[in-house]
Amino acid sequence: MTRRYLWLRLVLAVALILPLVTHLTRPKAVWSAGIPDPRFGVVEAYTAPGAATALGAGWTRITFYWNQIQRESAAEWNILPVSDQALATEIAQGRQVVGLLVTTPGWATDLGRGAGVPQGLYLPPDDPNNHWANFVRTIVGRYAGRIDHWIIWNEPDIPASSPDLSWGGSVHDYLQLLRVAYAVTKATNPAAVVHLAAFTHHHDQHWFGRFLDALTADTNAPANNYYFDIVSLNLFHDAETIYDIIAHYANMMRGRGINKPVWITETNAYLSRVSPEQQAMFMIHGFSLEIAAGAQRIAVYKMSDLDTDQEADPEPFGLVTLDGSRRPAFTAYQVATTHLAGFRGGTWDRRDEISLVTIDRGNRTTTVVWSRTPEPQVAMVPARGTQALLVNIWGGARRVYPDRGYYFVELPGMDCTNWCQMGGEPFMLVEEAPASARTAEIPASPTPPPPSPDVTAGATADPGTLPTATPTASPTSTATPTASPTSTHTPTATCTPTPTATAPATPEPTHTPTSTPSATPSPTPTASPGIRIGSPGASLPIFVALAVVIGGGLAAYRRRRFQARDDQAAETGDTVEERDID
Repeated sequence: MTRRYLWLRLVLAVALILPLVTHLTRPKAVWSAGIPDPRFGVVEAYTAPGAATALGAGWTRITFYWNQIQRESAAEWNILPVSDQALATEIAQGRQVVGLLVTTPGWATDLGRGAGVPQGLYLPPDDPNNHWANFVRTIVGRYAGRIDHWIIWNEPDIPASSPDLSWGGSVHDYLQLLRVAYAVTKATNPAAVVHLAAFTHHHDQHWFGRFLDALTADTNAPANNYYFDIVSLNLFHDAETIYDIIAHYANMMRGRGINKPVWITETNAYLSRVSPEQQAMFMIHGFSLEIAAGAQRIAVYKMSDLDTDQEADPEPFGLVTLDGSRRPAFTAYQVATTHLAGFRGGTWDRRDEISLVTIDRGNRTTTVVWSRTPEPQVAMVPARGTQALLVNIWGGARRVYPDRGYYFVELPGMDCTNWCQMGGEPFMLVEEAPASARTAEIPASPTPPPPSPDVTAGATADPGTLPTATPTASPTSTATPTASPTSTHTPTATCTPTPTATAPATPEPTHTPTSTPSATPSPTPTASPGIRIGSPGASLPIFVALAVVIGGGLAAYRRRRFQARDDQAAETGDTVEERDID
């Protein structure tokens, strides 16, 4: 075999292997910055940009306080709250930035109409005395191409009796604020997207309905896209109630002939009411139910605690604490976004003793289950394939296999030490099959059969990461599927808190994540047996294969060279040691 032929063989081998290596190890565009799904975000990522990148947040919100930008007069412009460099960092890390415009300065406030209402609001948008129009035009124009989503005000449904008041005007005054902002924003940046102010719902449950009535009474509204592109909601703590509110708001709009996407611009659980571990559970509960209710994007409030929070909002919401350590919810966010990435929609299929939420991810399906009672439950989940990855909130995972068409998942009871505020620890079953591939029905009366001897045979388990699913419990509830956001509300399961109502111990984490070590001990994710495509571990077998191919080719080449040398030595009578063939 000639030298040219041998080298050609090596080149061809490399040419065949390298595309495979590139295909398996090069992440898709959505993973370019470590982002599982850009539709999951976090508020104020710029306060801890490195942590936000490790988190995998795909979008963020920055608040532009008008009273800080033009404190004293219309001639003053202090561009806050982020520098251009900080904004560039956000964009470079792959995070889409959404701006929030809020808080009228004192000098520009029309006190006769109420707090927050700008002077000159009812003047034409091009009138120089319409201070709100001037402010919107300047900010939107300055950031065009970098920030193209703008939320017009925040939580106008909070009443004057609350210290959190941000809007003291009427519903009609807010509608005028929106009209002006929409007209100016679209004229300044045609690519811009206008969001309705985020509503809290609980402060005034009828505010949104009154606003929709005022909006539909405006005969010019339909021709102007109803003056907004996206609905924003700030909803906290109770994931099941959040589902109902999203569905209710969507129904109110549809009833008036308005169809707009819904974004959850703030969500989290109050740490003044639940433990850090329960806040971590909320990341799974909340994300799955918000998706099932129809939310298109979700952002956690917020990235990190700040010194100023004690003045403005004493609730410790940050995924990162003041000392830089990461709360358990940080890890749970990563796990949730990884296994809910690519969602197309979802359904809430059981809402009795067990919550069962199905998330459609195209060719994958993630089923999320948790107990809604203080007692442990066994979820009987219809299988779509021959195996699934069972994942807990810390990322611990193992393969499980169906028995007679079902997976059996043991669920710890909910913690009722503090009034049963949240469901039990959730688990996710991830299957490489579409949601439509279900092979068994959700049981009307889920009573698990005795386990087969081989239910867990061959499972690739991490010792200690998850309890073995032993289907011995016999729930006696009757399932009431809730398959669409239009369903009626079923009250959350109630229970009487007693000191003896204890849940099974949470599986002990054994793996320390790659995040910065926390100063406060917190649950950490357990290593998953799977290797994510794009990680260093995933590329190792490919490069080993490449090395074997190349090494084999080189060995064959050297064998031919040595054979040629020996033949030539035999012809000339030289010894091998006397001839240098290299």
